[in-house]
Amino acid sequence: MQTLRNRLRSFRFAFNGILAFLRSEPNGRIHLVATIAVVALASWLGCTLTEWALLTFAMALVWVTEMLNTAIEKTMDLLHPERHSSVKWIKDVAAGAVLVAALAAAVVGGLIFIPKLI
Repeated sequence: MQTLRNRLRSFRFAFNGILAFLRSEPNGRIHLVATIAVVALASWLGCTLTEWALLTFAMALVWVTEMLNTAIEKTMDLLHPERHSSVKWIKDVAAGAVLVAALAAAVVGGLIFIPKLI
């Protein structure tokens, strides 16, 4: 029973992390709105199971990279609050990962939605 309790506690910690991210990060709220819009559009257009899988993976990739980017930025700010070129490099690379994920997600969305809309 202790193991089940530990698992449930772990899920609560993870859910709290998602809520903290959404409360503190404007980009998180933008991703939430975008996710809702994609789900609504995919539902309206009657996407196939494969299309849903691709869209879900693309959205998850953006969420994961944005949340990791936020964690990296906050960690670097805590460890090295003054400006430093190495910290800037780390933050820029993490932000670049988010951009790559977002562009890939936009391509996936475009490939799925544009043919259905024209």
